[in-house]
Amino acid sequence: MPLPPGPHTVESLLRVIEARDAELVLLKLMNEKLRLQLARRIRDQYGASSERFDDGQRTLIEPAPLPPELPPLPKAAPAPAANAPALDRSLPSHLPREELVHRAPATLAHHDSTGQACGCSACGGRLRRIGADVSEQLEYVPSRFKVIRHVRPKLACVKCQTIFQAEAPSRPIVRGIAGAAFMAHVMVSKYCDHIPLYRQSRINARSGVHIDRSTLARWVGQGEKLLDPLLAALSRYVLAAEKLHADDTPVPVLSPGKGKTKEGRLWVYVRDDRPAASEEAPAAWFQYSPNREGRHPREHLEKFRGILQADGDSGWARLYAQGVTEAACWAHARRPWWDLYVSTGRSEDSVAAQALRRIKALYAIEEDIRGQPPDVRRAHRQARAGPLLQEYHDWLTGMVGRVSRKSELAQAIAYSLTRWQALTRYRDDGRIEIDNSAAERSLRGVALGRSNFLFMGSDAGGERAAAMYSLVETAKLNGLDPQAYLRAVFERIAEHRVDRVHELLPWNIGRAEPLPQRQAA
Repeated sequence: MPLPPGPHTVESLLRVIEARDAELVLLKLMNEKLRLQLARRIRDQYGASSERFDDGQRTLIEPAPLPPELPPLPKAAPAPAANAPALDRSLPSHLPREELVHRAPATLAHHDSTGQACGCSACGGRLRRIGADVSEQLEYVPSRFKVIRHVRPKLACVKCQTIFQAEAPSRPIVRGIAGAAFMAHVMVSKYCDHIPLYRQSRINARSGVHIDRSTLARWVGQGEKLLDPLLAALSRYVLAAEKLHADDTPVPVLSPGKGKTKEGRLWVYVRDDRPAASEEAPAAWFQYSPNREGRHPREHLEKFRGILQADGDSGWARLYAQGVTEAACWAHARRPWWDLYVSTGRSEDSVAAQALRRIKALYAIEEDIRGQPPDVRRAHRQARAGPLLQEYHDWLTGMVGRVSRKSELAQAIAYSLTRWQALTRYRDDGRIEIDNSAAERSLRGVALGRSNFLFMGSDAGGERAAAMYSLVETAKLNGLDPQAYLRAVFERIAEHRVDRVHELLPWNIGRAEPLPQRQAA
């Protein structure tokens, strides 16, 4: 019978077991990470973009009851009942009507020389009109071009030979053939409807108007230079706000001489305090940079010293060190939990589901107080969200020692705990929103455009895109039709005084002359 192993052999076996246990833990973490990456990839390519969390049960996390010293909030309008009458589906009244009269056939009635039915084919009696059935049908008339001929008669005095003639009307482009409406159409087609210039050139050719893509590109560049003073006024208005939303997104840009693209960046800064009952107009200001270096947002916000609501990227940190107040985004704090929830098969008993339920309760409070003044929002948040935030913080800290530091779960916990002060700043300041959705919504147009063009032609093209996105998105934020707005601007800006260019901002030009409003989606 063999002798039992010696002490040195037991120690070596224990070291082997510890090493294999550590390896097993590492493999489990790697498996978890790979499964999460796979779930994200599948969701990005084939899944729905919505991150709506419906746990199928009444959440166990309820907001604190409203203290008696706080007045109740006005109740929202009740939702329509299931048997409510159908929505009005009639066609818009502003559309032109073309009436076609369908007369009774000759087999049913006798007709006079004008084609009017005058007698019954059965008995010969006289016919009189007793009514009509009217139905409407929507038709499409293709857009058309027209040429405006500016004629300036010359008049000469028969006595002194003095010549009189009207001054030439201003044009968006000096000696250019593009009118204001066509300039607006090209801009909105490219930056709002995401139709590249080469496609616009083909579309115009179907109407017999052959305009080369290079010509359209030259018009876009000249139009952007004409709008420079207006963009400067827009940036001054945005940077004068007490609070801004900020975000950035990558855009492919052609790298000259290399035959490939590089990654440029579009930054957006949004001023929108309407959820806090502000009557100040919303606005979005875009900037382009050839890379994502942190110096770019510092240059953009060099004179800004208010509240900045952004994601947790480290590029914003230097701004906070220079006196800008940080307000973090709960949508970003929620996203790691959502990814974990999806990767675990949407288990309602998972830790991720518990976190999502707690965050959902915070958003429920925001639904109640949206549109209220800052002092009302602050009072309700402190009374109702304050206890929930403390419970959530205690729950997160209690989880720290129970999970592996390298796991995705630990990273989700760390994201919130390391930014806790910035995440909870909204509780004590009614001007701050719970998340950064205002900036993310303004970047949706850029994301849609990326799927329609291969790349921007140069850094100058990126700067033009930033300029036009600024005006298009600001017009949409103010409920205006971007094409009608840009047409009004191009009609006036060439002759407009520079020191009064602010009169052409969307909220000012819309008051001076009614512009078409955007139809609700």
